[in-house]
Amino acid sequence: MDALSLYDLNALVRRSIEQCLPDEFWVQAELSDVRTGNTGHCYLEFVQKDPRGNNLIAKARGTVWANVFRLLKPYFEEATGQAFVAGIKVLVQVTVSFHELYGYSLTVQNIDPTYTLGDMARRRREILKQLEEEGVLTLNKELEMPRLPQRIAVISSPTAAGYGDFCHQLQNNPRGFCFYTELFPALMQGDRVEESVLSALDKINARLPEFDAVVIIRGGGATSDLSGFDTYLLAAACAQFPLPIITGIGHERDDTVLDSVAHTRVKTPTAAAEFLIDSMNNAADELEMLAARLQESVRTRLLQEQRKLAAYRDRIPSAAYRRISAAKLALLTARKDMAQVVTSSLSRHRHRLELLQQRLADVSPEKQLARGYSITLKDGKVVKDAGLLREGDEITTRLHKGEATSIINRKVKV
Repeated sequence: MDALSLYDLNALVRRSIEQCLPDEFWVQAELSDVRTGNTGHCYLEFVQKDPRGNNLIAKARGTVWANVFRLLKPYFEEATGQAFVAGIKVLVQVTVSFHELYGYSLTVQNIDPTYTLGDMARRRREILKQLEEEGVLTLNKELEMPRLPQRIAVISSPTAAGYGDFCHQLQNNPRGFCFYTELFPALMQGDRVEESVLSALDKINARLPEFDAVVIIRGGGATSDLSGFDTYLLAAACAQFPLPIITGIGHERDDTVLDSVAHTRVKTPTAAAEFLIDSMNNAADELEMLAARLQESVRTRLLQEQRKLAAYRDRIPSAAYRRISAAKLALLTARKDMAQVVTSSLSRHRHRLELLQQRLADVSPEKQLARGYSITLKDGKVVKDAGLLREGDEITTRLHKGEATSIINRKVKV
């Protein structure tokens, strides 16, 4: 029997494929490898995974020729904001080819960014749903922004133009507010965005009392580098961070997952600075309003008190006259009452004295003598006991009228 060489067999396969699959096909696949050669050609590896076990079920080599790749790459990245790198899902228009030496491959002719956008949006939704189910999605948004956000921790690339714009805007604010910023350097593009920003957040977390808020700014980078801000770990860390986070990573097309969980999302680093300045302006305006209200209240109160004082001053003479008149009347009344009391008291004491005098008069010796009683005296002393008298004693008997002298001639019997 006749045998074919390997080349002949591969040539037969090539002709068969060219005859059977002459058209272009739209293919959904995931990019597992993307390499650009020195010639400008892009070499790809397409894969398809089993959605249940995540195992590979199909794989194919692909090529984007330089003349196509020069147009396809910027078109895709501008439309999606996603870098043309491994790990994304794409919808590409391909032709099928087979080469005797290089084998089976797909040649990319065109790409549909809307498919990738849909996949990116789906992944964002999945991350946000997971954060919501975990109860952390809105935690950072629920934090209260300080009334005077002056101490700012900045996460940015130190060489980024946006960082310079942010600092310049803060330092040259119209009302001269003071802001204190400290940079925590991080990579804002590439495949190390997540790791770098998480490291910066850890450093800030170790010094929480020193800051009022965190600003994550990018600015100046390609929109195709935004995929680093669409990761679950970074979003979860920011959602649960204990300080308010402001994002200004320089894009307007739509929000990244990081924007969705941050306390405040603005478009650019300059807008982030304006947000902080506006917060200070609002606080200053409110303070000025309160100061004006306080000044007006004090002025009004002083006027009221001055009127009261004038009224009191005008009332003093009449009040004093009334008080003096009342005091005089009270004094006269008291004097009259006192006189009555004294007179009454004297009358009572006079009557008592008269009674006592009458009683004394009733028991006086003269009164007793007038009634027929007499008083016997010996040596000028009243004799109360006859047993004390002796014979020969001279006694005097005092009567109501006159006295009589007697001599005891015999002993008196008691």
